[in-house]
Amino acid sequence: MKDRLLSIGIVGTVVAAVCCFTPVLVLLLSAVGLSATIGYLDIVLLPALAIFILMTGYALWRRQRQ
Repeated sequence: MKDRLLSIGIVGTVVAAVCCFTPVLVLLLSAVGLSATIGYLDIVLLPALAIFILMTGYALWRRQRQ
């Protein structure tokens, strides 16, 4: 369970960081025709990034504690 939580946290953090700090998601959404939703990306991606970073930190803390 602890290794699974760590891997989910790391993968989620990387995906959210790539979508937040690079225009990958903007290019994909505009290619599909959903460019009107680009303004709402920060509302979803920044809290998701924070949650995944906290999840990774918690998994690392649990791993170190045992």
